[in-house]
Amino acid sequence: MRAIGLAAREAASALAQASSDAKNAALVAAGREIRAQTAALLLANERDLRDARSAGVSAAFLDRLLLDPQRIEAIAKGLEEVAGLADPVGAVLERWTRPNGLRIERVRVPLGVVGIIYESRPNVTADAGGLCLKSGNAAILRGGSDSHHSSRAIQVCLARGLREAGLPEAQFSSCPPPTARPSA
Repeated sequence: MRAIGLAAREAASALAQASSDAKNAALVAAGREIRAQTAALLLANERDLRDARSAGVSAAFLDRLLLDPQRIEAIAKGLEEVAGLADPVGAVLERWTRPNGLRIERVRVPLGVVGIIYESRPNVTADAGGLCLKSGNAAILRGGSDSHHSSRAIQVCLARGLREAGLPEAQFSSCPPPTARPSA
């Protein structure tokens, strides 16, 4: 965990200064990679589904865990939609001038490293990671053990998008899966 945190902190420094064009290019490239890796994502998801079924989880739980071609396309489109949003970094929220002439501005800046823990929805890997990237933040993503294979396959696609755009791949770090079995 320490190595993951240190790598994410280092990536956060670079991402805080990344241009809107570079962040958007990474998001679009990640969406392309998601589409290109549909077969690999489906195989990874089948492993997660097989494990969840053998653990006897509910049908609703399996549905949250399921990836199919339509859901994978929605993940890719979601990344492209985030790329189309205005860059929040550097936006001036408020400005005023003090009586002594000093001008003050409240400006949006990245937080740095954002840790996100989520359960059986592998699409959250792309959703949360994409929003963190757009806002100039590194993300430590921690999906549940039930979606580990799917989430990891999505994270690899996100990292490839970052690499293609010349941004640090450590922006999306994944924690190792827990040892616990899925629960429904």
